[in-house]
Amino acid sequence: MRKRIIAVCISLLLCSVFGFSQEKFTFEIKDGHFYRNGEIIPILSGEMHYPRIPHQYWRHRLQMMKAMGLNTVATYVFWNLHEPEPGKWEFDGDKNLAEYIRIAGEEGLMVILRPGPYVCAEWEFGGYPWWLQNIEGMEIRRDNPEFLKRTKLYIDRLYQEVGSLLVSKGGPIIMVQAENEFGSYVAQRKDIPLEEHRRYNAKIKQQLADAGFDVPLFTSDGSWLFEGGATPGALPTANGEGNVENLKKVVNEYHGGQGPYMVAEFYPGWLDHWAEPFPLVSATRIARQTEKYLQNDVSFNFYMVHGGTNFGFSSGANYDKKHDIQPDMTSYDYDAPISEAGWVTPKFDSIRNVIQRYVKYEIPAAPKAYSVIEIPSIRLTKVADVLEILKKQSPIEAVSPLTFEQLNQGYGYVLYSRRFNQPLSGKLEIPGLRDYAVVYVNGEKVGELNRYYKNYSIDVDIPFNATLDILVENMGRINYGEEIVRNTKGIISAVKIADNEITDSWEMYKLPLDKMPELERLDKEDVYANKPQTEQNLKGKPLFYEGSFVLDKVGDTFIDMEGWGKGLIFVNGKNIGRYWGVGPQHTLYIPGVWLKEGTNQLVIFEQLNNDWKTEVKTVKVPVLTKLKNN
Repeated sequence: MRKRIIAVCISLLLCSVFGFSQEKFTFEIKDGHFYRNGEIIPILSGEMHYPRIPHQYWRHRLQMMKAMGLNTVATYVFWNLHEPEPGKWEFDGDKNLAEYIRIAGEEGLMVILRPGPYVCAEWEFGGYPWWLQNIEGMEIRRDNPEFLKRTKLYIDRLYQEVGSLLVSKGGPIIMVQAENEFGSYVAQRKDIPLEEHRRYNAKIKQQLADAGFDVPLFTSDGSWLFEGGATPGALPTANGEGNVENLKKVVNEYHGGQGPYMVAEFYPGWLDHWAEPFPLVSATRIARQTEKYLQNDVSFNFYMVHGGTNFGFSSGANYDKKHDIQPDMTSYDYDAPISEAGWVTPKFDSIRNVIQRYVKYEIPAAPKAYSVIEIPSIRLTKVADVLEILKKQSPIEAVSPLTFEQLNQGYGYVLYSRRFNQPLSGKLEIPGLRDYAVVYVNGEKVGELNRYYKNYSIDVDIPFNATLDILVENMGRINYGEEIVRNTKGIISAVKIADNEITDSWEMYKLPLDKMPELERLDKEDVYANKPQTEQNLKGKPLFYEGSFVLDKVGDTFIDMEGWGKGLIFVNGKNIGRYWGVGPQHTLYIPGVWLKEGTNQLVIFEQLNNDWKTEVKTVKVPVLTKLKNN
């Protein structure tokens, strides 16, 4: 017993020394206010998403939030991150949501959980698993038995992970969101009766309650969308509402004539797409709006306080009248107060200066930023011919091209191949392209098709006994709007040449790139030394470039891809995301925790290969705002 007492004392002492103790407290909504331990408090929150940050950096970023003056962190939960395959659940490493919440509590922050099941977030498919589209009878985001069966499994499994962290159980989670921006979807899907929308919304709320989420619930929508988005028993909050009088008016209308009043998404920056200008938001404007909220008893959640990075294939897409898809960039910097690499910005300082005039607690200093390194040159010593590698697979054959989903592949690329016994010339048309294609005839590149620019056709000349290859990239599923229900990838319609539908004998080769390619494991005849004679044979073909570099110290860095075409990058087995020469992003963030002292491995998949490369470098400062004409 004496040893046990000593151990407990030591544990408590360490918690006190390092500031990692988690205070238990009560939280409730009553009389138009938020209460913590029986005292009225404002919620000063910042949105920050755990998988967009290496888990080794979570505590640092949470400390950055506290140093800005915030008392709460909000995060979405990404269903597709945690259930990549039906019934296969993953909650480890960068996916360890419970650990993220525990660290937030240790740092003295309250937590707002936004589990969806739809989250938007510029995240692939709005957080839905891609494989939902393969379930017969499934209709997402409506009162559909197959869909609600799956949402219940997800919500119940989520509770197993985080239920003990609810404030009702002594944890830091104070509120849980029921659905997300549902009023927007109601406005977009007028083909669905309002009564059905409301039934669905109520059933999601009930699933949360049945699972055990017994803390206050809330909804978030534009203030003009409460009719479709608000649901009885949940606090309505207004996204992006800068007019305090209007905010209070609309909340009163849907919440019994009283608050509390909260802006669940207060935008200090904005999302960005490839091939479009990087949006910048004035620090002065945000500081003034922050003060306006504080003066008028309005709680808020900065979306985003720290954006982080869309690593791997996690980025989603939007669309508009000019573009059938607007893929989101790899960087999710968001012009946020805390930069993509976790740095203090002028916006951070402006907000901190305002908040410290209104709060009673002491705001700590910002933690030291992680060190940054520069690698002047990484030699790319080997290349591999991706077309030849793929053609050594056993193809999947079909009369017509199959979608990614029909091929049971979620992300990456698929090569569609068709051999012609007779010559054929004319316009190649693929109206069902999803999303980007490079077209080859007998291994020679003849052009590109691109859903962003609504470019679905190209002239081709196919000689006798020739092969047509179409390498198709999934650039991220749409995450917002009514088109979210039409989100299959690859080639989803007939292919025509000279107005003739091309059927019979299509061969499909899968390239999911779910792991870093290992060139030493490939057939030797497909891997070449990076020499001038290699360039003559392979220029214009999709290639893996491989290089290695040695470090005597590690640190964060940014790989410089300006002048490259299009593709993605692996470093030491980690997929750090997509690049595209159109900009405005030309550098990709490499966290120092993914590097190591000694030898590091780099593989670049360059799908256009218009300009031969022999080296690449990293820089200390990111380039995110340099748009190029295309």
